[in-house]
Amino acid sequence: MTRCLLVFAHPMGDSLNARLAATVEAKARAQGWQVTRRDLYAKGFDPRLTVEERQGYYGPPAETLAEEKQELTAAQVLILVFPTWWFGFPAILKGWFDRVWAPGLAFDHSPGFGAMLPRLGALQQVLAVTTMGAPSWIDWLVLRRPLRRILRLAIVKPCAPKARVTWRALHSAETVAPARLQHFETRLAAEITRIAGRLTCPD
Repeated sequence: MTRCLLVFAHPMGDSLNARLAATVEAKARAQGWQVTRRDLYAKGFDPRLTVEERQGYYGPPAETLAEEKQELTAAQVLILVFPTWWFGFPAILKGWFDRVWAPGLAFDHSPGFGAMLPRLGALQQVLAVTTMGAPSWIDWLVLRRPLRRILRLAIVKPCAPKARVTWRALHSAETVAPARLQHFETRLAAEITRIAGRLTCPD
């Protein structure tokens, strides 16, 4: 059974992001995947890197967040659902990357601190679903999709170079009409189906 980790990062349970998370979760379960949902706000996740964790970057790894780290290393599919705020990740999601994607788990340091050595060998597909208030032309033409580049090139590629990142953004989300929202949800459902077809070793 395909192991899917869904990380949800929004403080409101009745938000647009919560609706989108429910959409992709239902579709993933319909594929027969084993879905682990990690609701960062509901779980009270602390995004602050600890002293022990920072010291563990260049020494023995900190023995913290064992459950979250096991979820990440086991995942074949990672789904992230979050709002884009100030063209960045919500602080709680950034903290999840800081604390869970740790050396000795997501990557190793190479001799001389060259290119990172990837460790997330099971991860094959990453689907990022985000909302933003800005129109698409600002994201694409002015800022050139900065968060997509960070996720693809600065986070996933060094730790799971074989994983394919799919980015789906709902722009002008504060004024989205019902028909456009429904169309976006239909696209998300179709994306889950495409991801299922790309898995090299579904089980």
